[in-house]
Amino acid sequence: MPNKSQVIAKALVRSGALKFGSFKLKSGAASPYYIDLTWLLSSPEDFESVVDIVAKEIKAIPSLKNIDKLASIELKGALLLPSVANKLKTPCIIVRKETKQYGLTGRIVGGEVCKGERLIFFDDVVTEGDSKLEGIKPIEEAGGKIEAIFVVVDREQGGKETLEKMGYQLKAITTISDLVKSLLSLKEISREQAEEIFRYVNISRK
Repeated sequence: MPNKSQVIAKALVRSGALKFGSFKLKSGAASPYYIDLTWLLSSPEDFESVVDIVAKEIKAIPSLKNIDKLASIELKGALLLPSVANKLKTPCIIVRKETKQYGLTGRIVGGEVCKGERLIFFDDVVTEGDSKLEGIKPIEEAGGKIEAIFVVVDREQGGKETLEKMGYQLKAITTISDLVKSLLSLKEISREQAEEIFRYVNISRK
């Protein structure tokens, strides 16, 4: 029976959400791979596979019964979150990257955050952690408390350690290293591709 890393790996490769090549990250750094979960939208079966695993993993968090809402920041995590929230029968909100200047203004949409509410913050990947802090800030300013940060893939570039030093608990379904090992076992990538990513991860950790 495939483990969760293998299921995620298959879904990302089949849908085209995991790509290999040379990509520029938000930080400006180059990467030999890129994960774009928006591609899951074009592959319903793979979308469902990832959503099912995310929902099961969040449901397994002991403190879930005390969670008032789930949250994410636009765009990628926000595309999966409503489906996850529906499976968990838990309300969710989305944080805009910028404040809307017309209609219902503000950065939080889909509902409101009340003082004292406890939330799980969800996103697609964690790299250095900056975008997670960007999404969490408006929630905390409204009086919400982040119980945990939950991502599909940890890129292993220091984001987990940075967030945990700041007092946040980060949980990842899998890491890029485990994804690559799974893809190797499934013969979905070559040994050369795998070694390139392993080298990249090791350099990123230094």
